Amino acid sequence: MTVGTRLASMRKAAPLVHCITNFVAMNVAANVLLAAGASPAMVHANEEAGEFAAIAGALTINIGTLSTDWLAGMRSAAIAATKAGKPWVFDPVAHYATAFRRAATADLMALSPTIVRANASEIIALAGRVSSGKGVDSQDAVEEAEESALELARRHDTVVAVTGVVDFVTDGRRSTRIAGGSALMPQVTALGCSLTCLVGAFAATTPDAPFDATVAALATFAVAGERAAQRAAGPGSFSWHFLDALAALDAAALDLEARAAAV
Repeated sequence: MTVGTRLASMRKAAPLVHCITNFVAMNVAANVLLAAGASPAMVHANEEAGEFAAIAGALTINIGTLSTDWLAGMRSAAIAATKAGKPWVFDPVAHYATAFRRAATADLMALSPTIVRANASEIIALAGRVSSGKGVDSQDAVEEAEESALELARRHDTVVAVTGVVDFVTDGRRSTRIAGGSALMPQVTALGCSLTCLVGAFAATTPDAPFDATVAALATFAVAGERAAQRAAGPGSFSWHFLDALAALDAAALDLEARAAAV
């Protein structure tokens, strides 16, 4: 199945994606999922997160604006998703920055995420190595995080996606690099967080193939980013051109323009 076929399948299914994401990202992520053809739901309260995760096609968890109450909801949702056989994606935003984040991340990683999506500095630190990250910003190149990604994938039996100039995806056995995107993307807040949600949409459609779903999601994002950059005058116009490009992208064009290569 090609990346374009996976995009078409995702759109046909229009999966419900349970997004526990941060305050900054909620609106952007919802619009990205709608443009791509999925159905977003932002549900984080512990009183309902577990119940909702069981009925959604996939769960995504992002700790960008973490709190104790939200962490309880994240735990409930992850446990329920796993019990229901639903894939879940973990985005450990700046997990190395504080003791609270480090403890929360260790707790959530112990619940066996299907996919981990993060920047290079986050992946390096998550593997227990020294990174150069500051806050939510990556100071390390993707290629410097590839060995850490392989180690994490094997240790936790998960798919690891390292995103940056050239993305890297591995399940510990197979690895793929995805080129594309735009230098404007890091200048638009919450696009990375939105990508985590999009990975969830693709994983919901093919829960038995999380590696391939992740590659397809990243390729979709990269091609839409390249297309948007051709029309944008700066980060402001890029943000809405990106949504338009994502909505206009079809399976044939994605297969033609995607630059994903097995390593």
